[in-house]
Formats: sequence, structure tokens, C-alpha cells
Amino acid sequence: MIDSYPMVIAVDFDGTIVENKYPAIGEERPYAIEVLKMLIRDRHRLILWTVREGELLQQAIDWCAERDVEFYAVNSDSSDMFKEERPGHFSCKINADLFIDDRNIGGLPPWPMIYKIITEGRSYEQMIRRKVREELTVDEPPYPAWMFWKHKGKFQGRK
Repeated sequence: MIDSYPMVIAVDFDGTIVENKYPAIGEERPYAIEVLKMLIRDRHRLILWTVREGELLQQAIDWCAERDVEFYAVNSDSSDMFKEERPGHFSCKINADLFIDDRNIGGLPPWPMIYKIITEGRSYEQMIRRKVREELTVDEPPYPAWMFWKHKGKFQGRK
């Protein structure tokens, strides 16, 4: 975990946990529920952060609860705020350490990568750079004998 402390993580619903079929609930994105459960197990406080309201919001909450994902709070950074009636001028700004949303610049990483980003304390950019480095690290291709300088000092003269 980043700095070894539980974080507050705001998670979008449509397009992030499920495919975006709003107002319907789309299919679960691969590994979303498993990763959310792992984050909860790791003691992070998850906030369901969505534009859904009223019955549509309750459907999303119920959908997650049926899969054993219980949120610390919904559309607020306090578990009690969701239960209160809010005046029209109340700010919807959420105070969270991280936000997981399909509208990120660069898009939504795969859920297993999201978990690695959080647990290893790396940025998405660092994870992508590491993946590219791993893919580009290959053994040198074989060279013909006449390219003696490519054989690292092992001259393979003519026979």
C-alpha cells in the first residue's frame, strides 16, 4: 500500500465497475469485484462515486452488495452524509486519496493493474513504462558471421 496506510478511494460505477449502459446496469468489468473486495480486505475505505441518484443509485448499491462489496460511503467522503438530506448548495467534492474512473486521462487501466498500482505505490505511467521495458528486453538477434563486430569479441572467421 502507498505509505502503508489505508486510503480513501472513490470508485465510479458506470463504465468503471460495470460497462457503461446507463441508466441500465451493464456487465461487470473483468476483475472489478475481485479487486474491490481485495481493496476492502486491505482496509481501504471505498466510496461509491457516481452520478446516479434516487432509485438508480439504490440499484447500483444493491448490485454491489449482492456481490459482497459494501462501501464506506456513497457520493460523499463521510458514511453519515449519504443518510442526511442535503441543501442544494452542498458541495459534491469528495476528499479521497485516489479516484478510479473510466474518464481518467489515459482511460481505465485493467482492474488487476489498478490493484498493483495501489499496492505497489506506482503511477499508471510507471506501470506502463515497466511493461514496455519488459517487452522490449529481448536477447540480441543472431548475426551472420561476417558481422564479426556484433559477436562481442568472438571473431568467427571464414572456414
